[in-house]
Amino acid sequence: MKVAIYTLGCKVNQYETQAMERELIRRGHTLADFEDKADAYVINTCTVTAVSDKKSRQAIRRARRRSPGAVVAVCGCYAQTQPEALEGLDIDLIAGTGDRMGFLDLLEAAVRDKVQNKAPVVALDKALWRRAFEPLPAGGLAARTRAMLKVEDGCVNFCAYCIIPYARGPVRSLPIAGAEAEVRRLAAEGYKEVVLTGIEISSWGQDLRDGTGLIDLVEAVCAAGPGLRVRLGSLEPRTITEDFCRRAAALPGLCPHFHLSLQSGCDATLERMGRKYDTARFWESVELLRGHFQDPAITADMIVGFPGETDEEFGQSLDFIQRCAFSSMHIFPYSPRPGTPAASMPDQVPPAVKEERARLAGEAAARMEQSYLARWTEAAVLFEEEREGLWWGHTPHYLRVAVKSGEDLHNRLRRVRVTGVRENALEGEIIP
Repeated sequence: MKVAIYTLGCKVNQYETQAMERELIRRGHTLADFEDKADAYVINTCTVTAVSDKKSRQAIRRARRRSPGAVVAVCGCYAQTQPEALEGLDIDLIAGTGDRMGFLDLLEAAVRDKVQNKAPVVALDKALWRRAFEPLPAGGLAARTRAMLKVEDGCVNFCAYCIIPYARGPVRSLPIAGAEAEVRRLAAEGYKEVVLTGIEISSWGQDLRDGTGLIDLVEAVCAAGPGLRVRLGSLEPRTITEDFCRRAAALPGLCPHFHLSLQSGCDATLERMGRKYDTARFWESVELLRGHFQDPAITADMIVGFPGETDEEFGQSLDFIQRCAFSSMHIFPYSPRPGTPAASMPDQVPPAVKEERARLAGEAAARMEQSYLARWTEAAVLFEEEREGLWWGHTPHYLRVAVKSGEDLHNRLRRVRVTGVRENALEGEIIP
């Protein structure tokens, strides 16, 4: 059959889509662009915000309009947590965030039995009961330079605003031996960079109960793939300790790019959010990283307009992020998630206020990013694609770089002399 997949959301969703694509090819099927005709359309959904929900529904309707006789299947976090919201959308198969290979079995059956089956097939488990990590093949099908490797799934933080623990279940970890084997395979396939990703990788190893933690995994992965860049996904501030930094700084392949989950720069707001740290602990993490790495890229997420956030509290957040001087940020207006404590909290912030705060925080983030970009005069770049006459790639600090070159630079590491800043990227020239 010909299958088209549309993916929304985080790197974990992207990783799981790539794994399904690989398996579909292995089973003898072919892949189609989501905008083309296909026998089956898969929408891998996200539910982190109301916008994500809306985009998921739009993709479902678009697929049905394009091919009225095709199978339309939905999986992912939105389907796992709000299957009732999918009623009336003319879907043939509804699954969630678990058992991706079983989902493909059901997809094949749905295409085969399309004429006989009129009611949608619903295959949802109880995410909170999951205990086993589902290993999936890493790496995409196209000629890529960077591969994601999911090493962890699930979260037990239960922050007041977040639905993801209910969508993904408790922490499950890929054992070190499995991660090492995947990294060796990816290196043999020609990848130059591996990104360790998961729902909450700071909790990696908790379920293994053998005394290992994230830094043990990182050391093992770097040793298994000498010469590979290794990049970390989002980290909780508690991960950044003196021991973590000392050991991480000794790994030549580890990219000095650390995305810390901030959410707010106000202690009162953090407490209402149910976060497990305050701004003092977060600042300690920032200083530890800058003490052990030369000019590391420290990036962060921030939610504005959380219930009860006053102008004064937002001002504290704004001051704090500028003190941290992040190299880049993601700013989100708070979006109520049904079933979470924050959705029923008093003092919900009006949408217009949230949008204004997002604008102000975004402007501050843009100034910090420009300041960080302006520091660079030279960098090592892994080139990924040519677009409109320019070759584009990323530095170890995850800065985008564009150069003009008549040479095929795909999947090549080159040193670049920086000649300027182009919006939120660097411009440069190859150093012979």
